[in-house]
Amino acid sequence: MEPANNVTEFLFSGLTQDLELQQVCFVLFLLFYLVIVLGNLLIIVTIICSERLNCPMYFFLSYLSFIDICYSSVTAPKLIADFLVERKTISFIGCIAQLFMVHLFGGTEIFILTVMAYDRYIAICNPLLYTTIMKKHVCSWMVVASWAGGFVHSMVQTLLTVQLPFCGPNEIDHYFCDVHPLLKLACTDTFIVGIMVVANSGMISLTSFVVLVVSYIVILASLRSHSSEGRLKALSTCASHITVVILNFGPCIFIYLRPSTTFSEDKMVAVFYTIITPMLNPLIYTLRNEEVKNAMRKLWSRKVTLGVK
Repeated sequence: MEPANNVTEFLFSGLTQDLELQQVCFVLFLLFYLVIVLGNLLIIVTIICSERLNCPMYFFLSYLSFIDICYSSVTAPKLIADFLVERKTISFIGCIAQLFMVHLFGGTEIFILTVMAYDRYIAICNPLLYTTIMKKHVCSWMVVASWAGGFVHSMVQTLLTVQLPFCGPNEIDHYFCDVHPLLKLACTDTFIVGIMVVANSGMISLTSFVVLVVSYIVILASLRSHSSEGRLKALSTCASHITVVILNFGPCIFIYLRPSTTFSEDKMVAVFYTIITPMLNPLIYTLRNEEVKNAMRKLWSRKVTLGVK
């Protein structure tokens, strides 16, 4: 018989046990979270309000910013609140819900980044067919497909985990609920489940990363036939995309493309892809993109003008 599931809540070990360091982390991560929300909201509002940013690339970027807000909001508020308490708990249902949401938004973000690479490939390698291929309804269906892919991926991860028996101990060596730390607590053999997790999360991350790398190599190779001005503009855009891809996929491949084991470094790597990357994305896309910066300036000047009136 399988052991009964008698765990009703889990305890997080958190990022650190040092009380003074927890106070510093509370202020630091609260600041990080505010930057994530405000920075990504600024990009969304700028894209919605600017007629010049009415193209597929910025349509996808607005969804990427929305997902970044949702993704970090699944883990960051709980992490920040836990810095102020000694006993960091989460209910069993809350843990499973957090696991589902993390992989829903994480999986969707991977697919959105893949769609953005396809958009750049068509724009640079087949510019004459761009408006024909990347119509508004096609872009909308690509976003829907990305959400559907993220949902299926997350459901698989959640169903693999929720059917496992947990009979104690219940301390998760992490700051949020993820598959590998939970597999470590299951009181049954998790080898097969671990292989399935690698096949799901690990292979999705690796396959998408390889596809993205190949597509950007093709894009960069095709730039030789472009004018110097067009080449610089395309390089600037692709550099932003490639930077975001590396920041997203590097930590994910490290975490999920391996057997069901946990390392002490996992928590810091997780901080990188759940908090640092969503915070850096708005900076990467605005600092290297003149169109977005100009649209933000116009939005600000319009606000100032309305304020004066």
